Amino acid sequence: MSVITNRAPQNRTLTITDQERKFYKEQLVYPQFSLTLKEIINKTICIDLMNILDLLPVSFADLLIIDPPYNLDKNFNGVQFSQTDDETYLTYLKSWFPKIIRVLKPCGSVYICGDWKSTFCLYRIMKEYTIVRNRITWQREKGRGAKTNWKNTTEDIWFGTINKNYYFDVESVKQKRKVIAPYRENGQPKDWEETEHGNFRLTYPSNFWDDISIPYWSMPENTDHPAQKPEKLIAKLIQASCPVNGIVVDPFLGSGTTSVVAKKLNRRYVGIEMNEEYCFWTEKRLAIAETDKTIQGYSNGVFWERNTLNMQLKEQKNKNQ
Repeated sequence: MSVITNRAPQNRTLTITDQERKFYKEQLVYPQFSLTLKEIINKTICIDLMNILDLLPVSFADLLIIDPPYNLDKNFNGVQFSQTDDETYLTYLKSWFPKIIRVLKPCGSVYICGDWKSTFCLYRIMKEYTIVRNRITWQREKGRGAKTNWKNTTEDIWFGTINKNYYFDVESVKQKRKVIAPYRENGQPKDWEETEHGNFRLTYPSNFWDDISIPYWSMPENTDHPAQKPEKLIAKLIQASCPVNGIVVDPFLGSGTTSVVAKKLNRRYVGIEMNEEYCFWTEKRLAIAETDKTIQGYSNGVFWERNTLNMQLKEQKNKNQ
C-alpha cells in the first residue's frame, strides 16, 4: 500500500509508486529451500536473515558489510527493534554472526557498524570470530543536542579479516584535503598541489573519518530509511577491501546503499533484507545507478574533504573538456 507524502519542490528523497512496486517485486529473490551462487549474484534477497543462514553458499564473498540494528529502540517500517542489555544484545549477535561470516573467502574482510552503546559487544563478537584489524570512527553531521550529556555525533565500524593474508588497497582510498599552511622546498610545493581552485594534498586515510555527509532531503541518495548509511562511507569500505568485480555481501541491506555503491564501483553484490518495501527502494536505486554512477564526495578516484563539492565539480568539468 502506497503512502502519499507531500514534499517540498527541492526535496529529492526517493519516492516509489504502486506500479513500480509491482515491477520491482518480480526482480526480488524469495528463497525457499536452496540457493546457488548464480541465483543470488547481483540480486536482492527478500527474507529474514535468520531464515537463510543455512542456505547461503560458503566462501564466495570478498567483503562482508554488516549494519545490524543497533541496541536501540527503533522502528524499521513497522518492524520494532527494542533496546536491551549488553549480554542479550551479544546473544543476538551470536545467533547469526558465526554463520554469516562463512560466506567469506579465506582472504575476505568484514566490517560491522554500531554506535557507542553497542561497540563493546561488536568488538567482542569480532574478536571471537575474526582477526580484529582496526576500529574506524566516523563523524556524523546530524544529531540532536542534549542538555544533560554530550551530543552524540560519531559511530564506529569494526574491521576484521578471516586470515593474516587479505586484500587491502590503501591507494584507492586516499583523501584530497585543503592545505592550510603550504610548505615549499626550493620555491616548489612539497607534497601538495597548487591549483586555480586552491591548494590540496592527497593523504592516506586514518581511522577517523570527518568527511562524511549524512543523506538528507536534498540529496538524491536519500530515502526514508531511519538509519541509512551514506554512499561515500560505504564506498570507502568497498574500494579498500574488495577488488574490482569482487563480491560484496550485506545481510542487513536496508534501503540498498551497499548494493548500489557496489554496482557504481564495478563490484558484484548480494543484499539480504526482510522488509519488502526497503527491497523495492533498493531496486529503484539500482535502476538509477545504471546511468548515474556518481557518489557524493568521491570523484576521479579520490575522496574529497567535506564541503569541497564545488571544487570537485570544477575538476570533473576540466577533465571532461
